[in-house]
Amino acid sequence: MRALKATRARRAGPRTVSARLSAQAKLETRPDGHVFVRLEGYSLDLGWFSAAPERVLALHTGVPLASFGSRRSMDRDFTSLTQRLARHGFLEYPVAKRNADVVVIEPQVPSYWPQTPPLRNTDVLALSRFAYLRRRGDAMVLESPCAGALFRICDPKIATALALLSTPQTVGRLRRAGFPRLELLALLLDCEIVFKVDPKHDGNLRPVEGDADLVLWDFHDLLFHARSAPGRHANPLGGVYAYAAVTPAPPAVRRRWPGKTIELGPLLDTDAEVSPTVHLMHERRSVRSFDGERPITLGELARFLNGTARVVSTWQSHVDLGGARPLVAYATRPYPSAGASYELELYLAVDNCDGLARGFYHYDAGQHALAPINVSTPHLEAVFSEAQLSIDAPATPQIVITIAARFGRVSWKYSSLAYALILKDVGVLIQTLYLIATDMGLGGCAIGSTNIDLFARMTGIDFHTEGPVGQFALGRGKPSGSSG
Repeated sequence: MRALKATRARRAGPRTVSARLSAQAKLETRPDGHVFVRLEGYSLDLGWFSAAPERVLALHTGVPLASFGSRRSMDRDFTSLTQRLARHGFLEYPVAKRNADVVVIEPQVPSYWPQTPPLRNTDVLALSRFAYLRRRGDAMVLESPCAGALFRICDPKIATALALLSTPQTVGRLRRAGFPRLELLALLLDCEIVFKVDPKHDGNLRPVEGDADLVLWDFHDLLFHARSAPGRHANPLGGVYAYAAVTPAPPAVRRRWPGKTIELGPLLDTDAEVSPTVHLMHERRSVRSFDGERPITLGELARFLNGTARVVSTWQSHVDLGGARPLVAYATRPYPSAGASYELELYLAVDNCDGLARGFYHYDAGQHALAPINVSTPHLEAVFSEAQLSIDAPATPQIVITIAARFGRVSWKYSSLAYALILKDVGVLIQTLYLIATDMGLGGCAIGSTNIDLFARMTGIDFHTEGPVGQFALGRGKPSGSSG
């Protein structure tokens, strides 16, 4: 996704698009140029700006993007303020006609800024197979997991006209058909909701939309991946108790089925009668507080990775597909995996480990080695702070393990259930991490959310090629820092 840069923002923007403060936010200016934004009872200090107060407050109704082309110092200052609001997710971008909104663009990533790439009459466009139109409250929204923004459709004619793009159309033909907003086509193209088609395509659009890794994704799988973790959408996420006012919480234990039950006999009471495996399972705890004076050692980390994720064996086998018999390589690890895919990779953000420098590493499961990855300090700090916040830890975890999936490894074989299989593999691996940590006297805690966009920026890998599907905090726990 393109970064939001002042040089691009100063360029005259799309003629019919404006920058406008979202309805939930409110700006407040002071005589000394101090600007605040207020949202649902919270206040954010944006700093001091030389822009005229009336121009700042005009963001409540909308400022045309075309007016951002000036290089005057006051205009640059206003652009800086607008960029800051955009990075915090406080802006939306209405596309207007005769002072009425036709479409309102809602950013889903902080770096989004509307762009209109040039279109020629001979260009062939089609609607992305990942795009979908749905009802949200009393509005219709057009979105895609590939897009940095969604489009709130205010004019029903737009929704009708989009149906034309279910088959490839030239821009010239769309003009003659009276497509309502041709500038909108460029905005949709910029967001990858619409894509350009090679006029010589053979009728199969899947290989010509995006790269080879995107070809392997089914619609519902990519949508689930992009919308079930932070980084690529602006929806509420996590323990927000969204339905507490609508329905009571379901019970912890399911109510009994009617009829007579079959008692399963007395449970074992003494440690001598309990197997080591059962004992280990019962001892497992989520540890959120780690001992800063006694960090995990590199030797312990090596033992932990050897017991959880190291490649145990490799082999190859032909797949019989009738006429073709492709050769597929396999590698076994300590935990089970769907179809022996073993698509999961471990990336370690290390804060405090005796014998290992602070940094970001990939675990090479085949060589049983750590490969350092050069990342910026703010990105590394973001991993630690998000993990600490997610598990409500009193301090930074000693090591944060990001579980990433090489998605194509599973979807190359499986259709419709590829992402579901990946998540099942993640669950199995997390239980393995828990049990080995418990067996070694270490502390661990699964982390429920992982920022997709942050991982992509740290590794330089497209989010649909290899991306995070789980996280795990690891270290030497304090005796009082455990919970269920």
